[in-house]
Amino acid sequence: MIKTILGSVREYKKPTFQTIFFSGIEAVFEIVIPFWMSFLIDRGIEAGNMRQVALYGGLLLLFAALQCSTGVAAAYRGAYASAGFSANLREDMFARVQTFSFANIDKFSTSSIVTRLTTDVTYVRNAYNMMIRMAVRSPMMMIFAVAAAFNIDREVSMIFLAVLPILAVALGLIIYFAFPLFSKIFTNYDNLNNVVQEDVRGIRVVKSFNQEAYEIHKFNAVSAVIRKIYTRAECIIALNGPVMQVSMYTCMMLISWFGAHAIIASGNDAALGLTTGALTALFTYAIQILMSMMMLSMVFVMILISSAPIRRISEILSEESTIQNPADPVMQVRDGSVRFEHVNFHYRDEGDKDVLADICLDFPSGSTIGILGATGSSKSSLVQLIPRLYDVTGGRVLVGGVDVRDYDLDVLRGEVAMVLQKNELFSGTIADNLRWGNENASDDELRHVCHLACADEFIDQMPDGYDTHIDQGGSNVSGGQKQRLCIARALLKQPKILILDDSTSAVDTRTDALIQQGLKEYIPATTKIIIAQRVSSLVHADQIVVLDDGRVNATGTHEELLANCDIYRDVYESQQKGALEE
Repeated sequence: MIKTILGSVREYKKPTFQTIFFSGIEAVFEIVIPFWMSFLIDRGIEAGNMRQVALYGGLLLLFAALQCSTGVAAAYRGAYASAGFSANLREDMFARVQTFSFANIDKFSTSSIVTRLTTDVTYVRNAYNMMIRMAVRSPMMMIFAVAAAFNIDREVSMIFLAVLPILAVALGLIIYFAFPLFSKIFTNYDNLNNVVQEDVRGIRVVKSFNQEAYEIHKFNAVSAVIRKIYTRAECIIALNGPVMQVSMYTCMMLISWFGAHAIIASGNDAALGLTTGALTALFTYAIQILMSMMMLSMVFVMILISSAPIRRISEILSEESTIQNPADPVMQVRDGSVRFEHVNFHYRDEGDKDVLADICLDFPSGSTIGILGATGSSKSSLVQLIPRLYDVTGGRVLVGGVDVRDYDLDVLRGEVAMVLQKNELFSGTIADNLRWGNENASDDELRHVCHLACADEFIDQMPDGYDTHIDQGGSNVSGGQKQRLCIARALLKQPKILILDDSTSAVDTRTDALIQQGLKEYIPATTKIIIAQRVSSLVHADQIVVLDDGRVNATGTHEELLANCDIYRDVYESQQKGALEE
């Protein structure tokens, strides 16, 4: 996992190593200062030698300035390296998500991916910054401080060796009990993001049913779970501070006791034993050793907290799309013919029930195909196999006489345009959204496809016309307007296969008929596959497919199905009856 995410460091390796270098130099100066401080006390202040005071005082000021400058440099380069690393990490994750098939997206869920791209990366960035600074500086400072303390007085310095194992055991217990809690926290962050996404996306439904209080209660319930787990984890981690403080003050008292006895015994003579300056240095080294232990414990805690995000980010970066380009892909789609040969399909596990079973269909190039079926009859699943949004689990889907798995993905999807059941528009102008179909399209081409999709009638009424800004998700246009814009966008692509997945459900029958006529005239050679609930949208199709529970119940023209298919006839008669009653 570590190797996977460190691949995102890339151009920030140099500032990372610079941070490590400056942190090491900073630690060296921090160790040197107490050593020279003891000379200042013993040879200058105690001896009353002002020349020595000035000499050692000047050296201490120089060392302090160098320590400060290296510390600032380490902090600056560390912040630069960690911020760049996190930016690369987000970019790499987002790029990886773009390669995912629908099956991969279903595996992680949208809310989980959002959490990993935001909250998880923030934790990893903080851990990385701390690692390249504290994880280098603290061990060096502790090792050098222990060595310097033993050089001053071995017997008094043995106090450190007695305290360090106690701190190590305490830290190990804290990590042992806190680790499982942090793993739970990030799973619940996914749940929280899911609640927020659902509520914001469906805010109109929430308000129309007056369910604000229910949504607030649902959010508070998930938030309370996170608060409870986080509080328990932080309470365990908070024990680290008292343990460190008790250890530090215990060391200070023991050093004071034994050091004072050693000074009295030696008469403050360095040749006979401990001096006042040496005892002062020991106090400083004691604080440095314990502070380095505290910083190391903070590093371990940060690693502990970020271990779950590291694992979750690594899962995204290591995930391979279930849909891959073949080794020697076909680079041209001959025509828009589509054939399903004994196709079976299920979504996830092998043991799941097939949502499509033994589908055998043949759509000639340039034909208009209608697909009708009850909700849950897998109409959308069927057409999503054509551009390989999912792969079949049995049989073959052929486009232009070639198995879709043999095509280059970009080539195949470039010749298939889909207007999905859930239409999506993106932030930007109407023209920006339309040019998703063809980024080089002229203004005249935009107007022409909008006329065919009956979208020009409302665009022309807008003050800014095609420069009208579309809010995120197309929230500032109606459902019917959104559908017509999405159809226009698909037409601009001029594909060999056009799939309309119930994409005229929000427009009236007159507009629907005009759109169907426009499609027939504008792209006569394109295979048009239309999923609809209204029979009136399909009556002129060359072939109509009736699906029932993932199987083909019947195929034929409108007249043939009226005569031979009970399902089709029942739907038609019920809709005709409703129209007559209106």
